[in-house]
Amino acid sequence: MNINDYILNEIKALSLKNTVKEAKNLFDNFPITHFPVIENNKLLGSFAEDDIHTIENKKVELVSFNHLLNSFFADEKATVLELLKIFADNDTNIIPVLNKEKEYIGYYDLCDVLDVFSTSPFMIEDSETLIIEKIENDYSMSEVAQIVESNGGKLLGIYISERKDHFIQVTLKIITEDINEVMHTFRRYDYKIISTHENDIYLEDLKNRSDYLQKYLEM
Repeated sequence: MNINDYILNEIKALSLKNTVKEAKNLFDNFPITHFPVIENNKLLGSFAEDDIHTIENKKVELVSFNHLLNSFFADEKATVLELLKIFADNDTNIIPVLNKEKEYIGYYDLCDVLDVFSTSPFMIEDSETLIIEKIENDYSMSEVAQIVESNGGKLLGIYISERKDHFIQVTLKIITEDINEVMHTFRRYDYKIISTHENDIYLEDLKNRSDYLQKYLEM
């Protein structure tokens, strides 16, 4: 699926010669957080809805407020993950898109990009989601892949989902017939299993030992 197929032009970019009233009308008619401003097909930046609605004089041209322009965009070769980062970093639901000549060619809508991501094999493939934790300095992506593959599994995707106090948590999407074997190997390599899984033999064994100890103490 080509993400470029989702570049939109439904909302026409404004120029600095447009008035505040025209900008407010744009926000009133479309559920967007920002709108791009261009001049001679070059992106000048994007105005935020919150900033525009604080301006009382509706007759003033936007050029008087160009200091409020936000500078963010994506090039036409950006990946879905890169787009999601731009959306998050700028708290926006649209991203202006530039071609290789740095000309404005349209924008991406957050809902469309999320739909593309949610229908990717990474998300929809029948697989196990495993979250592991280890000291950051001891973490090795190649080791993680080796552990999964040595147990007959296939690693669909991997990303660092949390970093805190010198520890990192890594989320894995794995195709495997025996998640217990994979988890057992990770534990042998001093990884902590964060996610919960049905029929986790290790946890079941700990629970049984705990129950036995509790019964012994109560005797």
